[in-house]
Amino acid sequence: MKIALAIAVGLITGIISGFGIGGGSLLIVYLTTFAAVDQYTAGGINLLYFLCCAPTALIAHIRNRRVEWKAVIWCSVAGVITSALAAFFAAGMDTNLLRRAFGVLLLYIGFRELFCKSQKSASRR
Repeated sequence: MKIALAIAVGLITGIISGFGIGGGSLLIVYLTTFAAVDQYTAGGINLLYFLCCAPTALIAHIRNRRVEWKAVIWCSVAGVITSALAAFFAAGMDTNLLRRAFGVLLLYIGFRELFCKSQKSASRR
C-alpha cells in the first residue's frame, strides 16, 4: 500500500511539475511529512526526481514553441553559479534552519500568488 501511494504521489507531482506549478515542492512536503524522510534527503530525492521529469516537460515546451532560447542561456549560467553557492552554504547550515527557511519561502510564494496581481492580468483589464 505504501508503494502504491508513493507511486501515485510521484505521478501526480510529476504531472504538476511538467506544468511548471511546483510539484517538486509538493513532493518535498509529502516526503518530509508523510514518508518521514529527513529534509536533506528529501531535497536530494527531489533533485533526482526533477532530472527525470524535466526532459519530458522540456520536449513538450519546445514543440509548443514556449522556449525563449536567450533566456535559457542567461538562466542556465545564473542557475549553475547560484546553485553551487547555495549548496556550499546549505551544507554548513542546520537542517532545522533550512526547513524553516524553506517553509517561509513557500508561504511567501503562496501569499504572492493569492494576493498580488500579475502584470499579465493587470494589462488585460
